[in-house]
Amino acid sequence: MYAVIRVRGHSKIKRNALETLEHLQLRRVNHMVLLPENETTRRMLLSVKDYVTWGELTAEELGRVLRSSARFEGNRRVGEEELKEKYSIDTSALAGALLAGQSALADFNIKRVIRLHPPRKGWEAIKRSYRAGGSLGYRGEGINPLIERMMPGQEGGN
Repeated sequence: MYAVIRVRGHSKIKRNALETLEHLQLRRVNHMVLLPENETTRRMLLSVKDYVTWGELTAEELGRVLRSSARFEGNRRVGEEELKEKYSIDTSALAGALLAGQSALADFNIKRVIRLHPPRKGWEAIKRSYRAGGSLGYRGEGINPLIERMMPGQEGGN
């Protein structure tokens, strides 16, 4: 499963890329969506590679994101108690089911778009690819430290 984060804003964006970002529901900077790894997704990501970054998410990191930043419909936080009460599942099991493709966020009434904070210590460079020392494009496992820097309420930023 890919975690896709929008890095750049809407100024001077190509029409094709704008339409693709709308299909992905990435309307604002620092918003993240989870997408399955398939050919359609790869083609869409390649068409917006100059505006987003993406990579493979680990189960631990997805569990942390669900606990700290994910929201139910109605803008309520996703809590362990509510998940256990309504769906009899905890966030780590939910993260595993999502990564395995056995379920989707919509099955649990969780919003598709996850709003994150800007990364601590900032973006590397928002006009260059990740391979060239920037922030854009495919990161692979490098998406996990970035998401860790973008989660709210963490200590150690300065």
